[in-house]
Amino acid sequence: MHFHDDSLFPENQEKLVIQAAPYGPEWLPGDADDLPLTMDEHVQAAVDCYNAGATVLHIHVRELDGKGSKRMSMFNELMGRLREAVPDMVLQIGGSISFAPEGEGGDAKWLSYDTRHLLADVTPAPDQVTIAINTSQMNIVEIMTDDDLEGTSIAKPEYYRAYRDMVVEAGPDFYLEHLKRLKESGIQPHFQLATMAQLETVERLVRAGVHTGPLVLNYVAIGGGFAGRHPSDLIEFIRRVPDGAVLTIESSMRAVAPMNAIAIALGVHVRVGNEDNLWRRKGERMSSVEQVEQMVRIADTLGRDIATGPEAKEIYKIGEYYADADETIDRLGMVPNRVPGRRGFMLRELKS
Repeated sequence: MHFHDDSLFPENQEKLVIQAAPYGPEWLPGDADDLPLTMDEHVQAAVDCYNAGATVLHIHVRELDGKGSKRMSMFNELMGRLREAVPDMVLQIGGSISFAPEGEGGDAKWLSYDTRHLLADVTPAPDQVTIAINTSQMNIVEIMTDDDLEGTSIAKPEYYRAYRDMVVEAGPDFYLEHLKRLKESGIQPHFQLATMAQLETVERLVRAGVHTGPLVLNYVAIGGGFAGRHPSDLIEFIRRVPDGAVLTIESSMRAVAPMNAIAIALGVHVRVGNEDNLWRRKGERMSSVEQVEQMVRIADTLGRDIATGPEAKEIYKIGEYYADADETIDRLGMVPNRVPGRRGFMLRELKS
């Protein structure tokens, strides 16, 4: 992204889109006071975050025993209820969901099948599904402290080791098929990226015409195979993202507020919620709604406006698709692909 002399003036920045992740799939009941359990509580969490100022909802579903749901029927039910309860929110399902079979004979459908692809079949369809690019470690506890985990289930050695050793499988076999299915279902992919290598892979997908739509992504700074918290890495990632992309900053625990303060000042967007963070100050808990409210206050202090739900959908370009690689490149503000035989750096074509 290019910064002009006036790019830090809030009146020249996009209105702030606040992404809320209030379903904390890694936590168990008791780890946080605001973890939803019943379907009514799932819906109320969305309503509360929306009323506080969030316009994008990152969705997971929990069963009554407290564990993350693998049932598509649960996601279908929640999506239907959310469409009625928060019609103006961008509804985004977390793309790590691996569904399990339901009903007699269901096992056959899951044989040798990446069930994450079934996210494209959720009904009603979400606006977005998050997608990882390139297989990587996802050791979410690597940069968490003992204070971060105090009193939570992840402090138990067996849970800690499980999260320490997590891996996100996201090779070409997965993401090429997944992007195709999401497009066929009219669902926008929301890229979860952590490194420059992943960003470059996405650019290659755009230049090859595999992804022909808006580029909406999160910079995921949670450590352990993903980006860390060094501000220079954050700034460099922002600099390398195309001007026409939509970028949200995602961090973990007590780094969420300072990382997001930088994001708000620079004109990009933010994510908060108990999936990422449980704390305000050391030893002081903070709910998802309180985290949304904190972002609203920081934005107000800097003079940056908060996007409404319809404005967030417009910023995210929900429902837009482009004809081919050339149109996508043009809409994202990228320099064109190399013309065969053309030497030197490519320039944007002059408009007649």
